[in-house]
Amino acid sequence: MDTLTDLARQLGECLKPLTAQVTTAESCTGGGIAEAITRIPGSSAWFEAGYVTYSNTQKTAQLKVPAGLFAQVGAVSREVVEAMVRGACSRSGARFGVAVSGVAGPDGGSLEKPVGTVWLAWADGERLFAERRQFPGNRDQVRHATVQAALEGLIRLAAGENPERG
Repeated sequence: MDTLTDLARQLGECLKPLTAQVTTAESCTGGGIAEAITRIPGSSAWFEAGYVTYSNTQKTAQLKVPAGLFAQVGAVSREVVEAMVRGACSRSGARFGVAVSGVAGPDGGSLEKPVGTVWLAWADGERLFAERRQFPGNRDQVRHATVQAALEGLIRLAAGENPERG
């Protein structure tokens, strides 16, 4: 079985007893987290909504990310993914959420944010966590690693643990 499918199944097993919903706010993964989750039969019982906000305009329009943040810190930042996950949880009503924004490549990287730089944020209605990761590989590998990290973090969060790698 595929790793992402297995992780999504584990997430569902964690959320079902909590009768809790999850939402996703995705940029660089283009809906990959939501796609992995909806592979699981019965995921409608615990998956509320997925937001693919690839442009900054849509991050603001759909998730209420303050437009001024992009000029201040850039789309690939702690502040933006934290605002994304808060917006997704607020808009959907889901207790759990994850947001991702990154530089998947092959273009778009900089010295400060090279290709493979990804910010992830997780929320559970009370706590908010964010982490910067640096994933190696090509575009597909960076996106896959981001989806995997997002799901792993959600599983830890649903178990009452810190979702950050560590």
